[in-house]
Amino acid sequence: MSSSKFVETARRIIRENPDVFEALLEFERTKKLPKTTYRKRFNITIDNDVLRKFKRYCEEHKKNMSRMLEEKMIEILSSASK
Repeated sequence: MSSSKFVETARRIIRENPDVFEALLEFERTKKLPKTTYRKRFNITIDNDVLRKFKRYCEEHKKNMSRMLEEKMIEILSSASK
């Protein structure tokens, strides 16, 4: 592989996986490897009745609300990329 192709491939991988490379830089600095996958907390506004019903549904089916929403987001993103 030529050096210019190698450099371009490395740049593409860094662009596609910035969290991994941030973790490697943190390791280089601290000699401890941080977690590369984090869960992010955020606020949204939802109709009160919808939220109440969804909460009840999740409780009755022993489901985690965050996981249910995350799975639906992944499903939407997956179908959008096809």
